Amino acid sequence: MSRDAIVLVSTSYPAAGDGSEAAGAFVADFAAELRRHAAVRVVGPGAHEAVESGDVPVWRFAGGDRPLSLLSPSKPGDWLPIARVLRSMARQTRAACADGRVAHLLALWVLPSGWMALREAKRHGVPYSVWALGSDIWSLGRSPIVAPALRRVARRAQSAYADGLGLADEAAALCGRPFTFMPSCRAWGDAPVPAKRAAPPYRLLFLGRWHPNKGVDLLLDALALLGDDDWARIDAVRVEGGGPLEPLVRERCAALRAAGRPVHDGGFLDREAAASALGWADRLLLPSRIESIPLIFSDAMHFNVPVVAMPVGDLPRLVEAAHGWKASAVDAPALHLALSASLAPGPRADAALADIASTFDVQAIARAFARAALASRNGEPP
Repeated sequence: MSRDAIVLVSTSYPAAGDGSEAAGAFVADFAAELRRHAAVRVVGPGAHEAVESGDVPVWRFAGGDRPLSLLSPSKPGDWLPIARVLRSMARQTRAACADGRVAHLLALWVLPSGWMALREAKRHGVPYSVWALGSDIWSLGRSPIVAPALRRVARRAQSAYADGLGLADEAAALCGRPFTFMPSCRAWGDAPVPAKRAAPPYRLLFLGRWHPNKGVDLLLDALALLGDDDWARIDAVRVEGGGPLEPLVRERCAALRAAGRPVHDGGFLDREAAASALGWADRLLLPSRIESIPLIFSDAMHFNVPVVAMPVGDLPRLVEAAHGWKASAVDAPALHLALSASLAPGPRADAALADIASTFDVQAIARAFARAALASRNGEPP
C-alpha cells in the first residue's frame, strides 16, 4: 500500500467555528492548503471520540471539559483529566495511522502532540516533525517534570519549526537542535479590505483571548489613563474575545462606558465576523505580556491595520517595520503613551503593511512543508 498521507496531530483544531480557537483556525487553513499537495488527515480535539469524513478527515479525541492549555501537570487535581485526554489522543492518533498509509506526521505543537507523533512514527517506521508555539518553550519548557520529554521529542524529530524568530532561537537553546522559523497565518483569500481612516477619530480593536498572557487587563488600564483630548480622537473601541478574565473585562468596560467612553465588550468572533471587525478597525491593539508572533498580527497586516503593541517577542521589529506604535515597557502607563501617540493624524504606511503581509502566506508555508515531508518519503534530503 502506498504511503501518501500526512497526518497532522494537534491540540488546536476548530470544532464550533466560533472564533475561540485562533491557533486552531490556522491549523485548519494549513490543512486545507496542504491537501493540495498530499492526502491529509488531522487528529484534533472534540467533545468525544469521532471520525469526521471529508477532503480532510478528522479523528477527534475527547478533549475534556477544559482544554489542555488550561490544565497543568504541576496541579495534582489536573492529573486525571490530563491522563484521560492523553489516552483518548493516543487512541485516535493510532487510528488515524492504522491503515499504513501514513508517510509523515506533523505535531502542532511539541507537547503533547509531538509525543503522539513520535510513538506512531516509530510504530510505522516513518519520520515526524514538530512545530513549536511559545507555550511549548516558555511554559512546558520551564517545567522540570515536562521539559525532558519536550527535549526528547524535539531532538528525535526529522524537522523542527517554531512560530517566531526569537522563539526559534530559544527553542534551539532549550532542545539542543536547530529550529526553523515558520509563521502561522490564516488564508483570507479575497476578503475585502475597506479603506482606513486617514485622520481621527479612529476605531480601535482588541481581538483575542481574555487571558493574563494577552494583557487585556493592561489594555483596559491604559484606556482608563487616556484623557479627554485622546478620547476626542477615538470613534469607538471594541474588545472582542473571551476567556478566564471575562468578569474583569465586563466590569472594566462597563466602568469606561459609565465614564462616557465609547467602549464595547463583545465575545468570540467567527471567521466572517473577525474579517468584518478587521475591516472596521483603524488600529489593532496587542497588549500581550508574553508573545512570539500572534496570529492576529498577520491578520492585521492582511487587512491593512496598523498595530499598537507591547515590546515582547518578535513584535518590536515587526511593528517598527510596519510603522506601528510600540510601548516602551510592558505596563499600562507605557501602553497608554503608545496609544495616545497612535491617535495623532499622520501618513499611512499601507506599502509597509502589504510588504509584511506577503511574508505570511499559508499557501507558501504548506507548499514548502509538503515538499520537505514528501522528499523524506522518496529518500531525498528534506
